[in-house]
Amino acid sequence: MPALATAPARARMASTLFAVLAAAAAILALLAPGAAAKPAQKAPTAANASCGPRAEFLGFSDALNKRTFEGTTVGGLSALVRDPDRGVYYSLVDTGPTPADPARFYTLRIPFEGGRLGTPEILDVTVLRRAGGAPFTASDLDGEGIALTPDRELLVASETEPSIRRFSLDGKLLGELPVPQRFRVAPAGEARANQTFESLSLTPEAESLFTAVEGPLASDGMTSDGRARIRILRYEENGATFSPAEQFFYLAESGQGVVEILALSERRLLVLERGFVSGQGNTVRIFEVKLSGARDVSGVQSLAEPGLRPVNKKLLVDLADCPPSGATTTGTQRNPLLDNFESLAFGPDLSGGRRTLILQSDDNFSPGQVTRVLALGVRLGLARGQEDGGRRERDDDRRDRDD
Repeated sequence: MPALATAPARARMASTLFAVLAAAAAILALLAPGAAAKPAQKAPTAANASCGPRAEFLGFSDALNKRTFEGTTVGGLSALVRDPDRGVYYSLVDTGPTPADPARFYTLRIPFEGGRLGTPEILDVTVLRRAGGAPFTASDLDGEGIALTPDRELLVASETEPSIRRFSLDGKLLGELPVPQRFRVAPAGEARANQTFESLSLTPEAESLFTAVEGPLASDGMTSDGRARIRILRYEENGATFSPAEQFFYLAESGQGVVEILALSERRLLVLERGFVSGQGNTVRIFEVKLSGARDVSGVQSLAEPGLRPVNKKLLVDLADCPPSGATTTGTQRNPLLDNFESLAFGPDLSGGRRTLILQSDDNFSPGQVTRVLALGVRLGLARGQEDGGRRERDDDRRDRDD
């Protein structure tokens, strides 16, 4: 066997080996993807991992969490809509940290780089104002839904009354849509406080506007296994405004409510359901919904009446099935990626007919919650042209309504 090395020789060998390893590590670091990239975000992201058969995880970012911008506290982000003409998004605040906090929305840039979510950036903040110029505040506008019309107006749903108001892009009040009396908060109507219009979405051709109550009206109630009987309300384009046209029976999952709608066409929707159980955390699921053949229940006194069938729905993705991807939470969640997600919007189109969905969480201005932006790439059950309201589908829609 070879002779044992002397102590000085062993030291020289160890020194040489360390130098070689250090040099190799440096070379590998230089070769690694993103070695010379921009500084790390507040939270890491991961891309192109599966959230289920029809959904890919395209990353998340906490870059908007616990921020301030132009003297405002960034938080309570409860609705999101894309402005494709400007390449930006409008993110609506629900109620501020104080009753006097001005109602507002933020203009965001949400980039995608190589098919994955980049770092969201705040570009501007716009206060929503009454006709006389005074701002709406957290005490009288609880912004929960937002839509952008072809005429470059914003429609904003408030859960307070509830209401749907029209605003210019610079925040000036232009008008208000009628709301059926039974959807008003009791005692004026049958809705419960903080359980009214939490969603708002225009169809691609802006012929219909959809919203829904988050929780059931008093006369509709819950099933024996805790599923809320929800009314989806369709408004129909009527000149420069929209008028109530139809209602549909939607049955939520046990313990969940409807917090957002994304209209694919006149008769097909994505519905975001969200629930929370203390000690367990949030449940966040997206369903594909078909209204074709569904009954208009506008004249039905109670959705608990026998023989009524809810609209057809199919699970698209459960966020709990997405990879945690380095996300952290100060609370209790089955998956640390989860939080109080309330916003759903389309992002840019992807290859292979896939669509980008962007979700945004509402931190309720609470230190125990996070403002998080998350992106999914999904395969929907419709061809791209059908989602945009192709002629054949529009004809089918009209026949369904006539029937």
